[in-house]
Amino acid sequence: MRILTLPSILSYLAFASALPTSHAPLTASSSVAKPLPLLIWHGLGDTYDADGLRETGQLAEKINPGTYISYVHVDEDSTKDRSGTFFGNITTQIAQVCEDLHQDTNLTSSDGQELRVDALGFSQGGQFLRGLLERCEGVKIRSLVTFGSQHNGIAQFPACGTYDLLCKGATGLIKGNAWTDYIQNRVVPAQYYRTLNETTGMPTQDYLNHSNFLADINNERRVKNQTYADRMASLENFVMYVFEEDVTVIPKESGWFAEVNSTTGEVTPLRERSLYKEDWLGLKRLDEKGGLMLKTHPNGHMQLEDEVLVDVFKTYFGPEEKKRGGSMDLVKDVVLDAVAPAQRVLLDAKEYL
Repeated sequence: MRILTLPSILSYLAFASALPTSHAPLTASSSVAKPLPLLIWHGLGDTYDADGLRETGQLAEKINPGTYISYVHVDEDSTKDRSGTFFGNITTQIAQVCEDLHQDTNLTSSDGQELRVDALGFSQGGQFLRGLLERCEGVKIRSLVTFGSQHNGIAQFPACGTYDLLCKGATGLIKGNAWTDYIQNRVVPAQYYRTLNETTGMPTQDYLNHSNFLADINNERRVKNQTYADRMASLENFVMYVFEEDVTVIPKESGWFAEVNSTTGEVTPLRERSLYKEDWLGLKRLDEKGGLMLKTHPNGHMQLEDEVLVDVFKTYFGPEEKKRGGSMDLVKDVVLDAVAPAQRVLLDAKEYL
């Protein structure tokens, strides 16, 4: 450890004070920066109070102590919250979640107008969080991380367990009726179902005309919503994980916004699509500033290890000050970190002078 003499301390202090910095002067009451709150939205058939989800929240708080966790839900009754993953209007649900978040004093800023948070979405919760960012006024998300989400929709509906009557009821209603207003307003998976014209490879007119949710938040219709694109581009990090062995999400590449021809199996990556090239969603802008990341995980759908989550929590979540800026920011931080003990010594010494 380097020992600082008084002349060297004063030299460091003079240099530090000459640098423009956002660091507040250190006092005896200075504390570690508080982590941003974290929104977690669960997937199909799950509940906001499930043990696994709570364990994830506890892990996030362990990695970044002091993190306030908001488990997104559409009903405080967990039975109804699970039902809401199958039946309900996603547009209405997101509007309700938006209102609930603004009522949570642990999330809002001092003026009560703006929320600055991180967000973690599992399966369909990932595209719902994205819809929340695009549609909810006053929500500012720094890092959005999704696992096994259906950002580009699904071509097939999920298989149901033998005794999962909710799932069977939902998929039974959809068959042959996916584009009716009745289904699009009531069955959740139908609202991110997406069909392609086998000849052109483009989205079908039925999808573009009747999709209650996905066609809108993906800005696929002729008239684009610039606010959606700007809010997506405002992210610092958008990290999309695809499970390599995923057989639940079909096609799994939907988690990266890739287009998959169901007949030939040909995959068109995001960066080769018009959605990216014409920047319908701000993803190109986000990519150009280094904020768009496409990652894989070797397991099946939602088979996650703690090590992966720990890496996410360390890398993308936590205090705002966690991320260093350019090289000059790093120099300033190193100097200030070295000076901090000396400042405290001088502050203590002043009491005796």
